[in-house]
Amino acid sequence: MQTDRTFTIVDANLYLGQGRWSRGCVGVSDGLITSVSADASDVSGTPQEGRVIDARGGSLLPGLQDAHVHPEHGGSGLLGVDLAPVHDVTDYQRLLQEYAEQHPQDEVVVGYGWYGDLFPGGMPGAAVLDEAINDRPVIVNGHDGHSMWCNSRALQEAGITEATPDPRGGRIVRDASGRPTGTLLDAAMDLAAALRPAKSIDGVKAALLAAQHRLNSVGVTAWADAMVGVSELGPDPFEAYLQLAREGALHSHVSLALWWDRTRGLEQIDDFVRRREQARDEPLLSASTVKIMQDGMVENHTAAMLAPYADSTEPISGDSFIPAAELREISQRLDRLGFDIHYHACGDRAVRECLDAVEAVRRSGGGAGRRHQIAHLDVVHPADLQRFAELDVTANVQMLWARRDKEMIERKLPQLGVAREAMQFPFASLRRAGARLAAGSDWPVSDPNPLWAVHTGMLRTAPTADVHAIGGQALTHPLERQEGIEFSAALDAYLTGAAWVNRLDDRGALRPGLAADLVLLRQNLRETPDLSTVEVIETFVDGVSVYQAE
Repeated sequence: MQTDRTFTIVDANLYLGQGRWSRGCVGVSDGLITSVSADASDVSGTPQEGRVIDARGGSLLPGLQDAHVHPEHGGSGLLGVDLAPVHDVTDYQRLLQEYAEQHPQDEVVVGYGWYGDLFPGGMPGAAVLDEAINDRPVIVNGHDGHSMWCNSRALQEAGITEATPDPRGGRIVRDASGRPTGTLLDAAMDLAAALRPAKSIDGVKAALLAAQHRLNSVGVTAWADAMVGVSELGPDPFEAYLQLAREGALHSHVSLALWWDRTRGLEQIDDFVRRREQARDEPLLSASTVKIMQDGMVENHTAAMLAPYADSTEPISGDSFIPAAELREISQRLDRLGFDIHYHACGDRAVRECLDAVEAVRRSGGGAGRRHQIAHLDVVHPADLQRFAELDVTANVQMLWARRDKEMIERKLPQLGVAREAMQFPFASLRRAGARLAAGSDWPVSDPNPLWAVHTGMLRTAPTADVHAIGGQALTHPLERQEGIEFSAALDAYLTGAAWVNRLDDRGALRPGLAADLVLLRQNLRETPDLSTVEVIETFVDGVSVYQAE
């Protein structure tokens, strides 16, 4: 990492924001943008000392921000059994078996990143894992963050049998006779999560540093960690973030979304207040947001829907994890104490319940200065679109999901039915209704590269480099093409939109006086038809070079 905070970048295609481009130069001094020139060779007004970087016509963007990501989980995958780079059951077995052979001392094998479209009904069975490893427990988190795959030994040691009841907000997948098959959904993951060896704080720090490198390598300079607390997916990263910041190892700005524990009540807000105070003295950290998960996901029938799922023989419409009246009370209490709220809502009923909660806040006289947001928005009822702007709720969107891959066609669309297909990921409709868009990857649920997501946000097809773009329609047949948004809108969702919800208003644009968070790309984005081929040359945070391509 180079620490020279004074330099000049010349001959770059500059993205100034809101669709404005210019071929020019940018000067940086002491970590701030000091000049932006519309002349590619005019270096007057730029610093006379420091490096001169020739962009050779490549693109220079403000540093990209991820408004919803899970770095500890993503980093743990990079350091452990990471299934995300492949999309094949045999490869899953091979990677897990190789890891087990190389780590005989591990009492439990933990992996990350399987995809449901490889299994009947999207639910893998224990027998497939048993073929690879049967002498110790194996637990593998699905890429979606809402599912866990266990081998028979893990089910046995966790005490999961036919008699084990489904917990509230979760489900044990069972066969026709009621026996657990090996897949646990949402809150049911807690039943086996205890088998994971306790991770030391050094282990959590290592995962966060691996994630930081990965995010910087795709041009991300700031992010919102959407799960800061103990959860079914892993340990609480809060103390690790504090230590990394104090040690000087953290060099990205992070908004910590404090995890609402559904097994507790309003008393936990006192813990949030203490954590907000702990983070206040760390320039790279803030802890003024609370994350509330209101439902699960469509693919598991755990997203809360207004009407029953179309493919179910019973009238199943998913679970609202928190009763609506309780959600309103929680939201009002958090708002009064000055917290922004980051809701998770995939189903249209969950979206409406979150909007209703914010409306209750506004009606009670709250909300002044708060930056509330709802993430995911798989399905939004048309009657609720205009409420985002009316209530000043930001739509936090995961654009890379909006494509016709195999899982979408064979699993999700039959669950939704024809009428609701048109309501899926309504980016353009939200924009027309005046909503502010912020973008997040939800990595490791999906790839963290913002330009991949921008591609899909525009075209509603998958980027060619995505190994999970499975199926004959993923690359060629748009998912509800009318909901695609223009290039600048998709890009701005990773810039000013994400900066808004992350409360990093001093970044996200190329303008003198702003912090020099920058990403230099090899290609001219305006002349590159496939954004998944674009390469990051260098990433800067506060004028410090934090990533350079080899």
